[in-house]
Amino acid sequence: MNMNRKEVFEQVSDMEEQIGQLYQQLGDLKTHLSELLEENHRLAHENHHLRQRLDQSIEETAERDQQRETTERRTVDNIGEGYDNLARLYEEGFHICNVHFGSPRQNEDCLFCLSFLNKTKD
Repeated sequence: MNMNRKEVFEQVSDMEEQIGQLYQQLGDLKTHLSELLEENHRLAHENHHLRQRLDQSIEETAERDQQRETTERRTVDNIGEGYDNLARLYEEGFHICNVHFGSPRQNEDCLFCLSFLNKTKD
């Protein structure tokens, strides 16, 4: 019976040691889990902030594109309007070429003016 008690005591000691190791592993896992939860929270916060910046950047880009399109349309309209004004002046009998600009035409076509109108039309 002496051996039995000794064996039982050794088994209990071994189990106590194993429980201690398991307790240490559990503590390590708990620490690691805590670190992971903190990192997850930090990353979620950073992700939220980056999404806000991305949305803001997309909005700003869309606004710039819209402004650029509006400006381009105005430029095209202004060019068309300028051409129309010059064509109207020419039809009213005035030179629009750089050689005689603004002077009255003598009921004859001016090659410089016509060349300019053809160039602007393209």
